[in-house]
Amino acid sequence: MPELPEVEVTRLGIQPHLEGERITDVLIIDGRLRWPVPRNLRAILLGQTLHGIERRGKYLLLQMDQGHLLIHLGMTGVLRVLPVKEPLKPHDRVVVAFGKRSLRLHDPRKFGAVLWHPTKSGPLEEHPLLSKLGTEPFSADFANELGAAVLYRCSRGRSVAVKSFLLAGQAVVGVGNIYCSESLFEAGIHPAKQAGKLTKPQCARLASAVRMVLTKAIAAGGSTLRDFVDSEGKQGYFMMESKVYDRRGEPCRLCKTPIQQIVQGQRSTYFCPVCQKR
Repeated sequence: MPELPEVEVTRLGIQPHLEGERITDVLIIDGRLRWPVPRNLRAILLGQTLHGIERRGKYLLLQMDQGHLLIHLGMTGVLRVLPVKEPLKPHDRVVVAFGKRSLRLHDPRKFGAVLWHPTKSGPLEEHPLLSKLGTEPFSADFANELGAAVLYRCSRGRSVAVKSFLLAGQAVVGVGNIYCSESLFEAGIHPAKQAGKLTKPQCARLASAVRMVLTKAIAAGGSTLRDFVDSEGKQGYFMMESKVYDRRGEPCRLCKTPIQQIVQGQRSTYFCPVCQKR
Protein backbone atom coordinates (compact mmCIF):
# COMPACT_ATOMS: atom_id res chain seq x y z
CA MET A 1 0.00 0.00 0.00
CA PRO A 2 1.44 3.43 -0.91
CA GLU A 3 2.25 5.31 2.29
CA LEU A 4 3.40 8.88 2.94
CA PRO A 5 6.85 8.50 1.29
CA GLU A 6 5.34 6.90 -1.83
CA VAL A 7 2.67 9.60 -2.05
CA GLU A 8 5.29 12.34 -1.57
CA VAL A 9 7.49 10.79 -4.26
CA THR A 10 4.46 10.77 -6.56
CA ARG A 11 3.72 14.43 -5.77
CA LEU A 12 7.28 15.47 -6.50
CA GLY A 13 7.16 13.52 -9.76
CA ILE A 14 3.98 15.00 -11.21
CA GLN A 15 4.27 18.55 -9.86
CA PRO A 16 6.80 20.00 -12.33
CA HIS A 17 4.87 18.63 -15.33
CA LEU A 18 1.38 19.86 -14.46
CA GLU A 19 1.48 22.92 -12.20
CA GLY A 20 0.19 25.99 -14.03
CA GLU A 21 -1.45 23.90 -16.77
CA ARG A 22 -5.13 24.08 -17.79
CA ILE A 23 -7.40 21.05 -17.86
CA THR A 24 -8.58 20.27 -21.38
CA ASP A 25 -10.46 17.02 -20.83
CA VAL A 26 -11.51 14.50 -18.16
CA LEU A 27 -12.28 10.85 -18.81
CA ILE A 28 -13.89 8.66 -16.16
CA ILE A 29 -13.26 5.10 -17.32
CA ASP A 30 -14.49 3.44 -14.14
CA GLY A 31 -15.63 5.65 -11.29
CA ARG A 32 -16.45 2.80 -8.91
CA LEU A 33 -13.58 3.50 -6.53
CA ARG A 34 -13.62 3.47 -2.72
CA TRP A 35 -15.94 6.45 -2.97
CA PRO A 36 -17.69 7.03 -6.32
CA VAL A 37 -15.97 9.54 -8.58
CA PRO A 38 -18.37 12.49 -9.14
CA ARG A 39 -20.21 11.85 -12.38
CA ASN A 40 -20.03 15.53 -13.31
CA LEU A 41 -16.27 15.76 -12.67
CA ARG A 42 -15.58 16.62 -16.32
CA ALA A 43 -18.00 19.52 -16.23
CA ILE A 44 -16.49 20.70 -12.95
CA LEU A 45 -12.83 20.57 -13.95
CA LEU A 46 -12.88 21.50 -17.64
CA GLY A 47 -11.04 24.78 -18.19
CA GLN A 48 -9.72 25.08 -14.63
CA THR A 49 -6.00 25.62 -13.99
CA LEU A 50 -3.93 23.50 -11.63
CA HIS A 51 -2.20 25.99 -9.32
CA GLY A 52 -0.41 23.66 -6.92
CA ILE A 53 -0.12 20.13 -5.57
CA GLU A 54 0.16 19.56 -1.83
CA ARG A 55 -0.03 16.46 0.35
CA ARG A 56 -1.92 15.82 3.60
CA GLY A 57 -1.15 12.42 5.02
CA LYS A 58 -1.66 10.04 2.10
CA TYR A 59 -3.97 12.42 0.21
CA LEU A 60 -2.80 14.49 -2.75
CA LEU A 61 -4.49 17.89 -2.88
CA LEU A 62 -4.65 19.50 -6.32
CA GLN A 63 -5.56 23.16 -6.02
CA MET A 64 -7.77 24.39 -8.86
CA ASP A 65 -9.50 27.70 -9.59
CA GLN A 66 -12.68 26.72 -7.78
CA GLY A 67 -11.57 24.14 -5.22
CA HIS A 68 -9.41 21.08 -4.66
CA LEU A 69 -9.24 17.67 -6.26
CA LEU A 70 -8.48 15.04 -3.58
CA ILE A 71 -6.70 11.91 -4.78
CA HIS A 72 -5.89 8.84 -2.70
CA LEU A 73 -3.93 5.93 -4.15
CA GLY A 74 -5.64 3.27 -2.03
CA MET A 75 -3.81 -0.06 -1.89
CA THR A 76 -2.47 -0.40 -5.43
CA GLY A 77 -3.01 2.97 -7.08
CA VAL A 78 -0.39 4.72 -9.20
CA LEU A 79 -0.50 8.20 -10.73
CA ARG A 80 1.41 8.64 -13.98
CA VAL A 81 1.99 11.61 -16.29
CA LEU A 82 1.70 10.29 -19.85
CA PRO A 83 1.09 11.66 -23.36
CA VAL A 84 -2.65 11.96 -24.04
CA LYS A 85 -2.22 9.68 -27.06
CA GLU A 86 -0.74 6.88 -24.94
CA PRO A 87 -3.15 3.90 -25.21
CA LEU A 88 -5.20 3.14 -22.14
CA LYS A 89 -4.27 0.09 -20.08
CA PRO A 90 -6.45 -2.30 -18.08
CA HIS A 91 -7.22 -0.83 -14.64
CA ASP A 92 -6.80 2.79 -15.76
CA ARG A 93 -9.68 4.50 -13.93
CA VAL A 94 -9.53 8.28 -14.37
CA VAL A 95 -7.65 10.45 -16.87
CA VAL A 96 -7.27 14.22 -16.55
CA ALA A 97 -5.81 15.82 -19.68
CA PHE A 98 -3.64 18.94 -19.68
CA GLY A 99 -3.12 19.65 -23.37
CA LYS A 100 -0.71 17.04 -24.69
CA ARG A 101 -0.14 15.49 -21.26
CA SER A 102 -2.47 13.51 -19.04
CA LEU A 103 -2.59 12.51 -15.40
CA ARG A 104 -3.79 8.91 -15.11
CA LEU A 105 -4.92 6.98 -12.07
CA HIS A 106 -4.15 3.28 -12.50
CA ASP A 107 -5.81 1.32 -9.69
CA PRO A 108 -6.23 -2.47 -10.06
CA ARG A 109 -8.08 -3.00 -6.77
CA LYS A 110 -10.17 0.19 -6.93
CA PHE A 111 -9.52 1.27 -3.32
CA GLY A 112 -8.29 4.70 -4.40
CA ALA A 113 -10.32 7.91 -4.53
CA VAL A 114 -10.83 10.96 -6.75
CA LEU A 115 -13.07 13.50 -5.03
CA TRP A 116 -13.92 17.18 -5.49
CA HIS A 117 -14.02 19.76 -2.68
CA PRO A 118 -15.33 23.13 -3.94
CA THR A 119 -14.10 26.28 -2.25
CA LYS A 120 -17.66 27.23 -1.37
CA SER A 121 -17.91 24.12 0.86
CA GLY A 122 -15.50 25.65 3.37
CA PRO A 123 -11.87 25.21 4.40
CA LEU A 124 -10.20 22.14 2.95
CA GLU A 125 -8.78 21.11 6.33
CA GLU A 126 -12.37 20.63 7.56
CA HIS A 127 -13.09 17.97 4.94
CA PRO A 128 -14.24 14.78 6.73
CA LEU A 129 -11.35 12.75 5.30
CA LEU A 130 -8.74 15.28 6.48
CA SER A 131 -10.08 16.81 9.68
CA LYS A 132 -9.06 13.96 12.02
CA LEU A 133 -5.59 13.30 10.61
CA GLY A 134 -2.63 13.63 12.95
CA THR A 135 0.30 16.03 12.76
CA GLU A 136 2.40 16.10 9.59
CA PRO A 137 5.85 14.67 10.41
CA PHE A 138 7.66 17.35 8.39
CA SER A 139 5.61 20.26 9.67
CA ALA A 140 6.81 22.89 12.14
CA ASP A 141 4.37 21.39 14.66
CA PHE A 142 6.41 18.16 14.74
CA ALA A 143 9.89 19.65 14.58
CA ASN A 144 12.45 19.02 17.31
CA GLU A 145 10.94 18.97 20.83
CA LEU A 146 7.44 19.67 19.48
CA GLY A 147 7.31 16.22 17.90
CA ALA A 148 8.18 14.61 21.21
CA ALA A 149 5.46 16.66 22.91
CA VAL A 150 2.87 15.54 20.35
CA LEU A 151 3.68 11.86 20.84
CA TYR A 152 3.80 12.15 24.63
CA ARG A 153 0.50 14.03 24.86
CA CYS A 154 -1.39 11.77 22.44
CA SER A 155 -0.10 8.56 24.02
CA ARG A 156 -1.17 9.32 27.60
CA GLY A 157 -3.61 6.77 28.94
CA ARG A 158 -3.33 4.56 25.88
CA SER A 159 -2.95 0.84 26.57
CA VAL A 160 -2.59 -0.05 22.87
CA ALA A 161 0.83 -1.19 21.63
CA VAL A 162 3.05 1.66 20.44
CA LYS A 163 3.25 0.08 16.95
CA SER A 164 -0.56 0.20 16.65
CA PHE A 165 -0.59 3.72 18.13
CA LEU A 166 1.77 4.96 15.43
CA LEU A 167 -0.01 3.10 12.64
CA ALA A 168 -3.37 4.66 13.53
CA GLY A 169 -2.11 8.07 12.35
CA GLN A 170 -4.02 10.09 14.94
CA ALA A 171 -0.85 11.47 16.54
CA VAL A 172 1.38 11.71 13.48
CA VAL A 173 0.42 10.75 9.93
CA GLY A 174 2.31 8.72 7.38
CA VAL A 175 4.07 6.13 9.52
CA GLY A 176 2.90 3.04 7.62
CA ASN A 177 3.63 -0.55 8.52
CA ILE A 178 7.17 -0.68 7.13
CA TYR A 179 8.08 2.69 8.59
CA CYS A 180 6.65 1.81 12.02
CA SER A 181 9.02 -1.14 12.35
CA GLU A 182 11.97 0.89 11.13
CA SER A 183 11.23 3.92 13.32
CA LEU A 184 10.78 1.85 16.47
CA PHE A 185 14.06 0.08 15.79
CA GLU A 186 15.89 3.38 15.35
CA ALA A 187 14.36 4.63 18.61
CA GLY A 188 15.18 1.40 20.49
CA ILE A 189 11.54 0.81 21.50
CA HIS A 190 9.84 -2.60 21.56
CA PRO A 191 6.78 -2.56 19.25
CA ALA A 192 4.55 -4.23 21.87
CA LYS A 193 5.26 -1.64 24.58
CA GLN A 194 2.11 0.14 25.74
CA ALA A 195 1.92 3.60 24.18
CA GLY A 196 0.88 5.11 27.51
CA LYS A 197 4.12 3.93 29.10
CA LEU A 198 6.38 5.81 26.71
CA THR A 199 8.67 8.18 28.55
CA LYS A 200 9.46 11.69 27.38
CA PRO A 201 12.99 10.68 26.26
CA GLN A 202 11.53 7.73 24.32
CA CYS A 203 9.02 10.04 22.64
CA ALA A 204 11.88 12.37 21.68
CA ARG A 205 13.86 9.49 20.14
CA LEU A 206 10.77 8.19 18.35
CA ALA A 207 9.82 11.56 16.86
CA SER A 208 13.36 12.00 15.58
CA ALA A 209 13.38 8.44 14.19
CA VAL A 210 10.07 8.97 12.36
CA ARG A 211 11.38 12.07 10.59
CA MET A 212 14.68 10.37 9.74
CA VAL A 213 13.13 7.15 8.42
CA LEU A 214 10.53 8.95 6.30
CA THR A 215 13.19 11.30 4.91
CA LYS A 216 15.36 8.34 3.89
CA ALA A 217 12.37 6.59 2.34
CA ILE A 218 11.49 9.60 0.20
CA ALA A 219 15.12 9.96 -0.92
CA ALA A 220 15.11 6.27 -1.90
CA GLY A 221 11.96 6.67 -3.95
CA GLY A 222 9.70 4.88 -1.50
CA SER A 223 9.36 1.14 -0.97
CA THR A 224 8.68 -1.44 -3.65
CA LEU A 225 5.86 -3.64 -2.33
CA ARG A 226 3.70 -5.46 -4.87
CA ASP A 227 3.48 -3.07 -7.83
CA PHE A 228 4.29 0.40 -6.49
CA VAL A 229 6.14 2.64 -8.95
CA ASP A 230 6.52 6.39 -9.01
CA SER A 231 5.05 8.82 -11.55
CA GLU A 232 7.71 7.82 -14.08
CA GLY A 233 7.27 4.10 -13.57
CA LYS A 234 10.40 3.67 -11.45
CA GLN A 235 10.48 1.41 -8.40
CA GLY A 236 11.46 2.60 -4.93
CA TYR A 237 14.50 1.14 -3.18
CA PHE A 238 13.99 1.83 0.52
CA MET A 239 13.48 -1.90 1.18
CA MET A 240 17.10 -2.47 0.22
CA GLU A 241 18.07 -0.26 3.18
CA SER A 242 15.64 -1.64 5.79
CA LYS A 243 17.20 -2.63 9.09
CA VAL A 244 14.44 -4.89 10.42
CA TYR A 245 11.42 -5.01 8.10
CA ASP A 246 11.09 -8.28 6.18
CA ARG A 247 14.40 -9.52 7.66
CA ARG A 248 13.09 -12.28 9.95
CA GLY A 249 15.91 -14.57 11.08
CA GLU A 250 18.60 -12.34 9.57
CA PRO A 251 21.21 -10.79 11.89
CA CYS A 252 20.52 -7.38 13.38
CA ARG A 253 22.72 -4.81 11.68
CA LEU A 254 23.83 -3.56 15.11
CA CYS A 255 24.10 -6.56 17.46
CA LYS A 256 23.82 -9.56 15.08
CA THR A 257 20.87 -11.04 17.02
CA PRO A 258 18.32 -12.67 14.66
CA ILE A 259 15.45 -10.35 13.78
CA GLN A 260 12.07 -11.53 15.07
CA GLN A 261 8.61 -11.21 13.54
CA ILE A 262 5.26 -10.89 15.32
CA VAL A 263 1.75 -10.09 14.08
CA GLN A 264 -0.03 -7.01 15.46
CA GLY A 265 -3.46 -6.11 14.18
CA GLN A 266 -3.05 -8.58 11.30
CA ARG A 267 0.12 -6.77 10.17
CA SER A 268 3.66 -8.11 10.39
CA THR A 269 6.04 -6.34 12.76
CA TYR A 270 9.81 -6.88 12.77
CA PHE A 271 12.19 -6.01 15.61
CA CYS A 272 15.44 -6.87 17.35
CA PRO A 273 14.81 -8.42 20.81
CA VAL A 274 18.13 -7.10 22.10
CA CYS A 275 18.17 -3.56 20.69
CA GLN A 276 14.46 -3.13 21.45
CA LYS A 277 13.99 -4.56 24.90
CA ARG A 278 10.48 -4.56 26.28
